[in-house]
Amino acid sequence: MNETFANCMTAARAELQQARTLIETEIHDYPTPISGCDAQFNHLIGERRKICDALNTLESIVFVPTPRTPSQGAGVESR
Repeated sequence: MNETFANCMTAARAELQQARTLIETEIHDYPTPISGCDAQFNHLIGERRKICDALNTLESIVFVPTPRTPSQGAGVESR
């Protein structure tokens, strides 16, 4: 199979979305009551946060400064 960057990004998004669904199911099915010191539940919440952060990072636009646009608010220099 001829892998491209776009294919890899699509696969990464799909895997992270599947991981988010699985961990949300695990959190939903976690037995009650949940106390504030439940380390296993807190670990699941932390893992869900990492997955959501990874998805958000994949979707975010990253500014890369160049000589023509040294800061994010600067317009493109016309030459």
